[in-house]
Amino acid sequence: MSQPTEHSSGSPTGRAAPTSADVARLAGVSRATVSYVLNNTSAVRISEPTRRRVREAAEELGYVPHAAARSLRAGHSRMVLLPTSHVPVGPLYSRFFDEFQWALRRLDYTVVQYGSVGLEAEEAARAWAELRPVAVVSLGEIQLTGQGVEILKRSGARAVFTLGTGGVEGTHAVVMDQGRVGAVAAAHLMETGRRAIGVVMPEEPGLAMFSGPRLEGARRAVAGTDASVLPLPLRYEEESARALAGRWRELGLDAVFAYNDEYAMLLMRALQDEGVDVPGETAVIGADDLLLGRLLRPRLSTVRIDMVLGRELAELVDRAVREPEAPPLSRDLLASRVVRRESS
Repeated sequence: MSQPTEHSSGSPTGRAAPTSADVARLAGVSRATVSYVLNNTSAVRISEPTRRRVREAAEELGYVPHAAARSLRAGHSRMVLLPTSHVPVGPLYSRFFDEFQWALRRLDYTVVQYGSVGLEAEEAARAWAELRPVAVVSLGEIQLTGQGVEILKRSGARAVFTLGTGGVEGTHAVVMDQGRVGAVAAAHLMETGRRAIGVVMPEEPGLAMFSGPRLEGARRAVAGTDASVLPLPLRYEEESARALAGRWRELGLDAVFAYNDEYAMLLMRALQDEGVDVPGETAVIGADDLLLGRLLRPRLSTVRIDMVLGRELAELVDRAVREPEAPPLSRDLLASRVVRRESS
Protein backbone atom coordinates (compact mmCIF):
# COMPACT_ATOMS: atom_id res chain seq x y z
CA MET A 1 0.00 0.00 0.00
CA SER A 2 1.09 3.60 -0.54
CA GLN A 3 2.86 5.62 2.11
CA PRO A 4 1.48 8.83 3.67
CA THR A 5 2.35 11.96 1.73
CA GLU A 6 1.40 14.62 4.28
CA HIS A 7 4.00 15.50 6.90
CA SER A 8 3.89 16.78 10.43
CA SER A 9 6.73 18.83 11.85
CA GLY A 10 5.68 17.77 15.35
CA SER A 11 7.11 14.25 15.12
CA PRO A 12 10.04 13.91 17.56
CA THR A 13 11.59 11.18 15.40
CA GLY A 14 11.66 13.35 12.30
CA ARG A 15 9.38 10.89 10.49
CA ALA A 16 6.11 12.05 9.03
CA ALA A 17 3.22 11.49 11.41
CA PRO A 18 0.25 9.92 9.62
CA THR A 19 -2.84 12.08 9.29
CA SER A 20 -6.52 11.38 8.76
CA ALA A 21 -6.02 12.42 5.12
CA ASP A 22 -3.50 9.57 4.75
CA VAL A 23 -6.01 7.12 6.21
CA ALA A 24 -8.75 8.42 3.93
CA ARG A 25 -6.54 8.08 0.86
CA LEU A 26 -5.44 4.56 1.76
CA ALA A 27 -8.99 3.41 2.56
CA GLY A 28 -10.50 5.17 -0.47
CA VAL A 29 -12.96 7.21 1.59
CA SER A 30 -13.44 10.84 2.66
CA ARG A 31 -11.77 12.36 5.73
CA ALA A 32 -15.25 12.81 7.22
CA THR A 33 -15.82 9.05 6.95
CA VAL A 34 -12.50 8.42 8.70
CA SER A 35 -13.58 10.76 11.50
CA TYR A 36 -16.97 9.09 11.84
CA VAL A 37 -15.46 5.60 11.99
CA LEU A 38 -12.53 6.27 14.32
CA ASN A 39 -14.63 8.42 16.67
CA ASN A 40 -17.38 5.78 16.79
CA THR A 41 -20.01 8.27 15.64
CA SER A 42 -23.38 6.54 15.70
CA ALA A 43 -25.37 9.38 14.09
CA VAL A 44 -24.02 8.51 10.61
CA ARG A 45 -24.70 5.11 9.05
CA ILE A 46 -21.55 3.56 7.60
CA SER A 47 -21.36 0.00 6.29
CA GLU A 48 -19.31 -2.55 8.21
CA PRO A 49 -16.95 -3.25 5.23
CA THR A 50 -16.16 0.48 5.06
CA ARG A 51 -15.58 0.66 8.79
CA ARG A 52 -13.27 -2.33 8.59
CA ARG A 53 -11.33 -0.80 5.68
CA VAL A 54 -10.82 2.46 7.59
CA ARG A 55 -9.66 0.67 10.76
CA GLU A 56 -7.25 -1.50 8.79
CA ALA A 57 -5.79 1.55 7.03
CA ALA A 58 -5.39 3.37 10.34
CA GLU A 59 -3.69 0.35 11.86
CA GLU A 60 -1.32 -0.07 8.92
CA LEU A 61 -0.31 3.60 9.05
CA GLY A 62 -0.11 3.74 12.82
CA TYR A 63 -2.66 6.55 12.93
CA VAL A 64 -4.57 7.45 16.08
CA PRO A 65 -7.01 10.35 16.47
CA HIS A 66 -5.78 13.43 18.35
CA ALA A 67 -7.71 13.61 21.62
CA ALA A 68 -7.47 17.40 21.98
CA ALA A 69 -8.63 18.03 18.43
CA ARG A 70 -11.42 15.55 18.87
CA SER A 71 -12.55 17.34 22.03
CA LEU A 72 -12.55 20.69 20.22
CA ARG A 73 -14.75 19.27 17.46
CA ALA A 74 -17.16 17.65 19.90
CA GLY A 75 -17.22 20.60 22.31
CA HIS A 76 -16.19 18.34 25.19
CA SER A 77 -13.75 15.58 26.03
CA ARG A 78 -14.55 11.88 26.37
CA MET A 79 -12.64 11.54 29.62
CA VAL A 80 -14.36 10.15 32.71
CA LEU A 81 -12.29 10.96 35.78
CA LEU A 82 -12.24 8.46 38.63
CA PRO A 83 -10.47 10.33 41.45
CA THR A 84 -9.22 8.11 44.24
CA SER A 85 -6.40 7.92 46.73
CA HIS A 86 -6.95 4.22 47.32
CA VAL A 87 -8.80 1.82 45.07
CA PRO A 88 -11.33 -0.12 47.20
CA VAL A 89 -10.00 -3.59 47.95
CA GLY A 90 -11.85 -6.88 47.80
CA PRO A 91 -12.95 -9.08 44.91
CA LEU A 92 -16.53 -7.80 44.88
CA TYR A 93 -15.61 -4.15 44.39
CA SER A 94 -12.68 -4.94 42.12
CA ARG A 95 -15.00 -6.81 39.75
CA PHE A 96 -17.53 -3.99 39.88
CA PHE A 97 -15.02 -1.25 39.05
CA ASP A 98 -13.32 -3.35 36.37
CA GLU A 99 -16.68 -3.91 34.67
CA PHE A 100 -17.57 -0.23 35.07
CA GLN A 101 -14.38 0.86 33.33
CA TRP A 102 -14.71 -1.73 30.55
CA ALA A 103 -18.31 -0.64 29.93
CA LEU A 104 -17.30 3.02 29.73
CA ARG A 105 -14.59 2.11 27.23
CA ARG A 106 -17.15 0.30 25.07
CA LEU A 107 -19.20 3.49 25.17
CA ASP A 108 -16.15 5.31 23.77
CA TYR A 109 -15.01 7.02 26.99
CA THR A 110 -11.48 7.14 28.32
CA VAL A 111 -11.30 6.38 32.05
CA VAL A 112 -8.56 8.13 34.01
CA GLN A 113 -7.86 7.27 37.65
CA TYR A 114 -6.52 10.32 39.46
CA GLY A 115 -4.45 9.91 42.60
CA SER A 116 -5.82 12.49 45.02
CA VAL A 117 -3.63 11.94 48.09
CA GLY A 118 -3.40 15.10 50.19
CA LEU A 119 -6.14 17.00 48.36
CA GLU A 120 -9.28 18.27 50.02
CA ALA A 121 -12.63 19.67 48.87
CA GLU A 122 -12.26 22.63 46.45
CA GLU A 123 -8.51 22.00 46.04
CA ALA A 124 -9.29 18.54 44.70
CA ALA A 125 -12.07 19.84 42.45
CA ARG A 126 -9.68 22.39 40.90
CA ALA A 127 -7.06 19.70 40.28
CA TRP A 128 -9.64 17.47 38.60
CA ALA A 129 -11.04 20.36 36.57
CA GLU A 130 -7.61 21.04 35.05
CA LEU A 131 -7.97 17.81 33.07
CA ARG A 132 -11.30 18.95 31.60
CA PRO A 133 -13.20 15.67 32.10
CA VAL A 134 -16.65 15.31 30.63
CA ALA A 135 -17.71 13.44 33.80
CA VAL A 136 -16.37 12.82 37.28
CA VAL A 137 -17.29 9.79 39.36
CA SER A 138 -16.14 10.46 42.92
CA LEU A 139 -15.74 7.40 45.13
CA GLY A 140 -16.49 9.45 48.22
CA GLU A 141 -13.07 9.45 49.85
CA ILE A 142 -12.81 13.19 49.16
CA GLN A 143 -16.01 14.94 50.14
CA LEU A 144 -17.21 17.13 47.30
CA THR A 145 -18.88 20.43 48.15
CA GLY A 146 -21.37 22.50 46.19
CA GLN A 147 -18.58 24.92 45.30
CA GLY A 148 -16.40 22.06 44.09
CA VAL A 149 -19.20 20.80 41.87
CA GLU A 150 -19.61 24.28 40.42
CA ILE A 151 -15.87 24.44 39.65
CA LEU A 152 -16.08 21.14 37.77
CA LYS A 153 -19.14 22.15 35.77
CA ARG A 154 -17.64 25.50 34.80
CA SER A 155 -14.62 23.61 33.45
CA GLY A 156 -16.87 21.58 31.15
CA ALA A 157 -17.90 18.54 33.22
CA ARG A 158 -21.38 17.60 32.06
CA ALA A 159 -22.00 15.18 34.91
CA VAL A 160 -20.66 14.71 38.41
CA PHE A 161 -21.45 11.49 40.25
CA THR A 162 -20.93 10.83 43.93
CA LEU A 163 -20.51 7.19 44.82
CA GLY A 164 -21.12 6.69 48.52
CA THR A 165 -23.72 7.05 51.25
CA GLY A 166 -25.20 10.36 50.12
CA GLY A 167 -25.18 13.02 47.43
CA VAL A 168 -24.18 16.65 47.07
CA GLU A 169 -26.33 19.34 45.49
CA GLY A 170 -25.77 19.41 41.76
CA THR A 171 -24.52 15.82 41.53
CA HIS A 172 -26.01 12.49 40.59
CA ALA A 173 -26.12 10.42 43.77
CA VAL A 174 -25.19 6.77 43.40
CA VAL A 175 -25.83 5.41 46.87
CA MET A 176 -23.94 2.42 48.21
CA ASP A 177 -25.64 1.99 51.56
CA GLN A 178 -22.87 0.39 53.57
CA GLY A 179 -24.87 0.95 56.74
CA ARG A 180 -27.36 -1.65 55.60
CA VAL A 181 -24.57 -4.25 55.42
CA GLY A 182 -23.66 -3.70 59.07
CA ALA A 183 -27.32 -3.56 60.12
CA VAL A 184 -28.30 -6.92 58.62
CA ALA A 185 -25.15 -8.56 60.04
CA ALA A 186 -25.84 -7.29 63.57
CA ALA A 187 -29.54 -8.17 63.32
CA HIS A 188 -28.63 -11.72 62.35
CA LEU A 189 -26.24 -12.08 65.29
CA MET A 190 -28.90 -10.85 67.69
CA GLU A 191 -31.41 -13.30 66.22
CA THR A 192 -29.01 -16.12 67.12
CA GLY A 193 -28.98 -14.94 70.74
CA ARG A 194 -25.73 -12.93 70.72
CA ARG A 195 -25.57 -9.72 72.69
CA ALA A 196 -21.91 -8.57 72.85
CA ILE A 197 -21.00 -7.90 69.23
CA GLY A 198 -17.59 -6.84 67.97
CA VAL A 199 -17.33 -5.00 64.65
CA VAL A 200 -13.98 -5.17 62.86
CA MET A 201 -12.64 -1.81 61.66
CA PRO A 202 -9.85 -2.39 59.11
CA GLU A 203 -6.82 -0.17 59.57
CA GLU A 204 -5.79 -0.33 55.91
CA PRO A 205 -5.97 3.01 54.04
CA GLY A 206 -9.09 3.74 52.03
CA LEU A 207 -11.51 1.44 53.85
CA ALA A 208 -12.90 3.89 56.41
CA MET A 209 -15.53 5.09 53.94
CA PHE A 210 -16.91 1.53 53.99
CA SER A 211 -16.20 0.41 57.56
CA GLY A 212 -17.49 3.57 59.25
CA PRO A 213 -21.02 3.33 57.82
CA ARG A 214 -21.07 -0.44 58.46
CA LEU A 215 -20.28 0.22 62.13
CA GLU A 216 -23.03 2.83 62.33
CA GLY A 217 -25.47 0.39 60.72
CA ALA A 218 -24.64 -2.21 63.36
CA ARG A 219 -25.17 0.38 66.09
CA ARG A 220 -28.56 1.31 64.67
CA ALA A 221 -29.55 -2.35 64.64
CA VAL A 222 -28.82 -2.82 68.36
CA ALA A 223 -30.27 0.53 69.46
CA GLY A 224 -33.05 0.04 72.00
CA THR A 225 -32.05 -3.58 72.74
CA ASP A 226 -29.89 -5.14 75.43
CA ALA A 227 -27.15 -5.83 72.86
CA SER A 228 -24.00 -3.75 72.47
CA VAL A 229 -21.44 -3.08 69.73
CA LEU A 230 -17.68 -2.71 70.21
CA PRO A 231 -15.40 -1.45 67.38
CA LEU A 232 -12.32 -3.66 66.87
CA PRO A 233 -9.38 -2.10 64.97
CA LEU A 234 -7.59 -4.79 62.94
CA ARG A 235 -4.85 -4.80 60.33
CA TYR A 236 -4.95 -7.42 57.62
CA GLU A 237 -2.00 -9.25 59.16
CA GLU A 238 -1.67 -12.48 61.12
CA GLU A 239 0.13 -10.69 63.94
CA SER A 240 -2.67 -8.18 64.39
CA ALA A 241 -5.28 -10.96 64.33
CA ARG A 242 -3.33 -13.01 66.91
CA ALA A 243 -3.10 -9.99 69.22
CA LEU A 244 -6.85 -9.40 69.02
CA ALA A 245 -7.66 -13.08 69.53
CA GLY A 246 -5.30 -13.18 72.53
CA ARG A 247 -7.47 -10.74 74.46
CA TRP A 248 -10.80 -11.98 73.12
CA ARG A 249 -12.12 -13.47 76.34
CA GLU A 250 -11.30 -10.37 78.36
CA LEU A 251 -13.32 -8.34 75.86
CA GLY A 252 -16.34 -10.46 76.72
CA LEU A 253 -17.61 -10.71 73.14
CA ASP A 254 -19.84 -13.53 71.92
CA ALA A 255 -20.07 -12.47 68.26
CA VAL A 256 -18.22 -10.50 65.61
CA PHE A 257 -19.11 -8.90 62.31
CA ALA A 258 -15.68 -8.94 60.70
CA TYR A 259 -16.20 -6.28 57.98
CA ASN A 260 -15.88 -8.74 55.10
CA ASP A 261 -15.07 -12.39 54.43
CA GLU A 262 -11.32 -11.82 54.14
CA TYR A 263 -11.05 -10.24 57.57
CA ALA A 264 -13.50 -12.80 58.94
CA MET A 265 -11.34 -15.70 57.74
CA LEU A 266 -8.21 -14.07 59.16
CA LEU A 267 -9.79 -13.48 62.57
CA MET A 268 -11.62 -16.82 62.74
CA ARG A 269 -8.35 -18.70 62.20
CA ALA A 270 -6.69 -16.65 64.95
CA LEU A 271 -9.60 -17.27 67.33
CA GLN A 272 -9.46 -21.01 66.68
CA ASP A 273 -5.70 -21.02 67.27
CA GLU A 274 -6.39 -19.27 70.58
CA GLY A 275 -8.85 -22.04 71.54
CA VAL A 276 -11.98 -19.94 71.10
CA ASP A 277 -14.76 -22.16 69.77
CA VAL A 278 -16.56 -20.90 66.67
CA PRO A 279 -19.53 -20.67 66.83
CA GLY A 280 -19.86 -22.07 70.39
CA GLU A 281 -18.18 -19.18 72.20
CA THR A 282 -18.18 -16.65 69.36
CA ALA A 283 -20.30 -16.39 66.25
CA VAL A 284 -18.53 -14.98 63.19
CA ILE A 285 -20.02 -13.35 60.10
CA GLY A 286 -18.32 -11.66 57.15
CA ALA A 287 -19.57 -10.04 53.95
CA ASP A 288 -19.18 -10.48 50.16
CA ASP A 289 -19.93 -14.25 50.04
CA LEU A 290 -16.54 -15.36 48.75
CA LEU A 291 -16.18 -18.97 47.60
CA LEU A 292 -13.27 -19.55 50.01
CA GLY A 293 -15.57 -18.86 52.96
CA ARG A 294 -17.71 -21.82 51.98
CA LEU A 295 -14.67 -24.09 51.97
CA LEU A 296 -13.70 -23.31 55.58
CA ARG A 297 -14.75 -25.39 58.56
CA PRO A 298 -16.97 -24.16 60.02
CA ARG A 299 -18.36 -22.67 56.85
CA LEU A 300 -18.44 -18.90 57.07
CA SER A 301 -21.71 -17.03 57.43
CA THR A 302 -21.76 -13.88 55.31
CA VAL A 303 -23.71 -10.90 54.09
CA ARG A 304 -24.30 -11.35 50.39
CA ILE A 305 -24.11 -7.98 48.65
CA ASP A 306 -26.00 -7.82 45.38
CA MET A 307 -24.49 -4.90 43.46
CA VAL A 308 -25.85 -3.29 40.34
CA LEU A 309 -23.65 -4.23 37.39
CA GLY A 310 -20.84 -1.86 36.51
CA ARG A 311 -22.37 -1.74 33.03
CA GLU A 312 -25.52 -0.15 34.45
CA LEU A 313 -23.53 2.58 36.19
CA ALA A 314 -21.64 3.24 32.95
CA GLU A 315 -24.96 3.64 31.14
CA LEU A 316 -26.12 6.12 33.80
CA VAL A 317 -22.95 8.15 33.28
CA ASP A 318 -23.41 8.10 29.51
CA ARG A 319 -27.04 9.21 29.81
CA ALA A 320 -26.08 12.07 32.13
CA VAL A 321 -23.35 13.22 29.70
CA ARG A 322 -25.77 13.16 26.76
CA GLU A 323 -28.53 14.91 28.76
CA PRO A 324 -26.71 17.40 31.01
CA GLU A 325 -29.89 19.38 31.71
CA ALA A 326 -31.83 16.35 32.96
CA PRO A 327 -32.77 16.24 36.69
CA PRO A 328 -30.18 14.64 39.00
CA LEU A 329 -30.30 10.86 39.19
CA SER A 330 -30.42 8.97 42.46
CA ARG A 331 -29.76 5.23 42.46
CA ASP A 332 -29.07 2.67 45.17
CA LEU A 333 -26.48 0.13 44.06
CA LEU A 334 -26.61 -2.30 46.97
CA ALA A 335 -28.98 -4.92 48.29
CA SER A 336 -27.82 -6.96 51.29
CA ARG A 337 -28.98 -10.22 52.85
CA VAL A 338 -27.51 -12.73 55.27
CA VAL A 339 -26.42 -16.20 54.17
CA ARG A 340 -26.28 -18.23 57.37
CA ARG A 341 -23.78 -21.05 57.56
CA GLU A 342 -22.02 -22.88 60.38
CA SER A 343 -19.90 -20.04 61.81
CA SER A 344 -22.94 -18.31 63.34
